[in-house]
Amino acid sequence: MIRVAKYFGVGAVAAAVDLSLFTLFAGVLKYNYLIVACVTFVSVRFVFESGVRFVRHHEIALVFAVSAIGLALNQTVLYAAVEFARLHVVLGKVVATGVVFLWNYLARSRFVFRVSR
Repeated sequence: MIRVAKYFGVGAVAAAVDLSLFTLFAGVLKYNYLIVACVTFVSVRFVFESGVRFVRHHEIALVFAVSAIGLALNQTVLYAAVEFARLHVVLGKVVATGVVFLWNYLARSRFVFRVSR
């Protein structure tokens, strides 16, 4: 339970920074929202205990893979929210951030940093 709270806290800070920068550059300054989303995408890495399941270089590769899938999910959900659901870009980013937050937590806790029992 502490890990979930810690992930939520760190994730909330990262999401706030990501959303603030996204709102400024895509919402206010009107830069292309997909490019801005890619640039502002923030990955949370310091919540789970490292080395519990894999050697360091395998762990890094798995974290990179989870993050890459998260970025692809972010872009896909954001695009669908804006282009198909016709949501405002900032609201679309909020939806995409929520989806990616869940993906990152579940993938990291179940596949990358899961403690064998």
